[in-house]
Amino acid sequence: MADKPHVIVFNPDEMRWDALSHLGNPAAMTPYLDAFAETDAVSFSSAYCQNPVCVPSRCSFFTGLYPHVHGHRTMTHLLRPGENSLFRELKQAGYRVWMNDRNDLYAAQYPGWVEEHCDELFSAPRNAPGPETENLRGEPGNPLYYSHFEGRLKLDAHGENRTPDDLAADAAIAQIRSWKPGDPPLCIFLGLFYPHPPYQVEEPYFSAIDRTKLPPRIRWEDCRGKSRMLSLYRQYQNLEGMTEEQWDALRSVYLGMCMKIDWLFGRLCHALRAAGMYDDSAVFVLSDHGDFTGDYGMAEKAQNCFEDCLTRVPFLVKPPKGYPVDPGISGSLVELVDFYATALDFAGIESQYDHFGKSLTPILADRNTRLRRYAFCEGGRLPGETQCDEYHQPGGRTAQPDDVYWPKKMPSWMMKPMPRAPWFGVTATSTSAA
Repeated sequence: MADKPHVIVFNPDEMRWDALSHLGNPAAMTPYLDAFAETDAVSFSSAYCQNPVCVPSRCSFFTGLYPHVHGHRTMTHLLRPGENSLFRELKQAGYRVWMNDRNDLYAAQYPGWVEEHCDELFSAPRNAPGPETENLRGEPGNPLYYSHFEGRLKLDAHGENRTPDDLAADAAIAQIRSWKPGDPPLCIFLGLFYPHPPYQVEEPYFSAIDRTKLPPRIRWEDCRGKSRMLSLYRQYQNLEGMTEEQWDALRSVYLGMCMKIDWLFGRLCHALRAAGMYDDSAVFVLSDHGDFTGDYGMAEKAQNCFEDCLTRVPFLVKPPKGYPVDPGISGSLVELVDFYATALDFAGIESQYDHFGKSLTPILADRNTRLRRYAFCEGGRLPGETQCDEYHQPGGRTAQPDDVYWPKKMPSWMMKPMPRAPWFGVTATSTSAA
């Protein structure tokens, strides 16, 4: 056994909190994560990210700092030299840190910067078969044009569709299998693309979701007092022409992607058990943010929109042996910055700077414990940061309507930032324990 516990971070991208069966979605199929929460871990039903898009959220929960502290406002503001991270602190404490390249965290143009934070960075080839129906998006004016929906994926000659997620999971499992007693403790970060759009998945996941069990969508026409940003995004995306059957297809594919994520998590836990490392591991499951998936008549995500479907995320924690655990669902309000504090707590490391995270070990021991009254999520940008030109837009090119992300860029262009308001936040109040 390593002197310190292994730290295993399983990080799907864009997974809503209610994509898990044990959190109440009758259509979801997540047996491995459900069993994990029932017997070994605490699943937080009221966990909130600190920004509703990838880079700012990850720069927050891997440092324990709110995005505004170091100016991580947009997709281009990654960690840069002079900043710390959980991985760098674990590496300095003697951990062997392995991660794959789906991390949306490091500004790799700085020589040696990534190497300061990990011992090995794995990159997977991207050559899996594509969608069965090519150009399902169609031409401008098609109701699916900005939906990100691509449907069922083809299978290869072996009857599989091995995405970079599959290959990264294989590589992480190989690290586990090669570990030997006496080796440095492992920190494994497995960052996955799924269930990030495009909405696409292969069989058997494509047909596994019972569409009759899908919960009702949140309808725009039933809402009052929503933000101008949300309204503009909805207008530009213009998915009103989609039928309910098309929305059901999109939503079931999204849950099929989550089902595959669940299967990959099961594989990872099986490998830890087979290697005799499971009990000695702190295992974290968390997503960086959620997804509209049809709520408010929209798809994908948007910065500066703070609806629960975007800011409330899955967050499950299994402590290493020696820590008491009261497995099941906790309604205690938590933030993803608490991941940073808890991981360092398990590793017996003091942070090198002041941060905003709270160790969750008291809640792990008693799910009814409360540590927070509020959760904060931030957005906004400084004057001059239009984000229309930079968000998913290489080379500073002006956004064009044929870009599937154009509806997201245009509201940022329309909503000029206020000189005295470079960021703003929302709060959520605590819910009762489940």
